[in-house]
Amino acid sequence: MGINTQALMAQLLVGLINGSFYALLSLGLAVIFGMLNIINFAHGALYMMGAFVAYFLLSIFGLNYWFALVLAPIIVGAFGMILERTMLQRLAGLDHLYGLLLTFGLALIIQGVFQNFFGSSGLPYAIPTALQGGTNLGFMFLPTYRAWVVVFSLTVCLLTWFLIEKTRLGAYLRAATENPTLVRAFGVNVPRMITLTYGLGVGLAALAGVLSAPINQVRPLMGADLIIVVFAVVVIGGMGSIMGSIVTGFMLGVLEGLTKYFYPEASNTVVFVFMVLVLLLKPSGLTGRAA
Repeated sequence: MGINTQALMAQLLVGLINGSFYALLSLGLAVIFGMLNIINFAHGALYMMGAFVAYFLLSIFGLNYWFALVLAPIIVGAFGMILERTMLQRLAGLDHLYGLLLTFGLALIIQGVFQNFFGSSGLPYAIPTALQGGTNLGFMFLPTYRAWVVVFSLTVCLLTWFLIEKTRLGAYLRAATENPTLVRAFGVNVPRMITLTYGLGVGLAALAGVLSAPINQVRPLMGADLIIVVFAVVVIGGMGSIMGSIVTGFMLGVLEGLTKYFYPEASNTVVFVFMVLVLLLKPSGLTGRAA
């Protein structure tokens, strides 16, 4: 059987789109785990909240997609900071399991509340006028909005990596996790920095939700469908590794797209098979450091 170039490219595009969401979500998880040592199982629910906030901003306040792209991550990030201050802060210094159980419970509560009010079916969210249509590349038709999602996601991921790895603020963040007492001696408010970092990670999840809304519709369980794959991405890239999450997110999205074309039956499990192989050969992940 010959290769259908158009079908192959279409699946690769779908893979890149999924990879964009994997990268943004796993980046948020990596920031939270790398800086705060919290395994944030509520990440998928907060991604869903980002999509719903965008929907509310449009349907209730009449604000378009571009306003939602800015406001939704800020609103959900602020909600995340309240969660960190009121709940997660109390678990500081305890075993990772406590944070995982708490955030898992929060995820179930948030999803349950939205499902109770909006059901399980998807709510439509229109593609902004400026990004409608597409370009005929000859071998495939490239929708403008999907191309925008890939480029914008990659840009945000790289800017976040630069902020954390190459700036003075990022150095303070990393130092605060290694030696908070020393950082306090320099006059830095460590608890506030930790709260802002959690807000940043949650904001990245909400941003992914806004980007996803016109493609996947707005659904209460949209985060539950992704979060297990995103955790696999974080484990493969290396827990807490910023660049590892970005590279692995896009790479696994493409791998999933290729698998859907060549062997569709394995497309739902290929990420987990790859995770098992990585854990067997390099338990710290592709770019993670050994404990």
